[in-house]
Amino acid sequence: MKTPQLLYYDLSPRVTAFSSTRHGGYGTGTYAEWNINRYSGDDAAHIEANRAALLELLGISSEALIMPHQNHGTNGVVIDDAFLSLPPEAKAAALEGRDYIATDKPGICIGVSTADCVPILLCSATHGVIIAIHAGWRGTLSRIASIAVRAMAGHYGFAPSSLCAVIGPSISQAAFEVGDEVYDAFRGAGFDMDEIAVRIGEKWHIDLWRANEQELTAAGVRAERIHTAGICTWTHHNDFFSARREGIRSGRIFSGLIIKS
Repeated sequence: MKTPQLLYYDLSPRVTAFSSTRHGGYGTGTYAEWNINRYSGDDAAHIEANRAALLELLGISSEALIMPHQNHGTNGVVIDDAFLSLPPEAKAAALEGRDYIATDKPGICIGVSTADCVPILLCSATHGVIIAIHAGWRGTLSRIASIAVRAMAGHYGFAPSSLCAVIGPSISQAAFEVGDEVYDAFRGAGFDMDEIAVRIGEKWHIDLWRANEQELTAAGVRAERIHTAGICTWTHHNDFFSARREGIRSGRIFSGLIIKS
């Protein structure tokens, strides 16, 4: 069995945090080599082989790998005892249309799928809570990072200042070219455009990394506890999936966390 090659992050000694790369799996073409997203059109046998390899690497069961079906919204799901006791069909329904996911259960791997969108991984070591957020430009515009932090801080009772955060591989400002309508949408939503936007030729370029850093700090996360990987998926498309380069029918990065048992 092949071994997935992962990019690991140092969030907490109690937590394994990572993003997948395109290496160490079974996919071909625009899904080469490693994809576990079931909604992107990949071959089912390759997906299951890649999932099995990740489960073996993490030392967990299939039921312990949990990822939502995202829709660029701002809704989330908490993985607790009630969720874990649900039958498979009910679990799938609870994960539908969720763009952030959180748990305090050891041995459960939660994560989000991206391919240019911004994955944000957070950990409160004081409360043993982990959170994964999918922030595409629509989610960033809707302030999903601050929404998720405030909602989960209220749910679990931790202070946002206790969080450590990682912004994983995603499209950089240099590569994220947008039209006036997207620029106007961010400006209309109250973002500091001098901080997150620059005009290059006839197009605007939005800095989604900086926009999400701002949202995290606005929610109470300390700036010095936010680490941005600085890896552009468009530029490094040989190592990380980029839907802008290869189209929607391509693989997805899986960025996940697991509290060590």
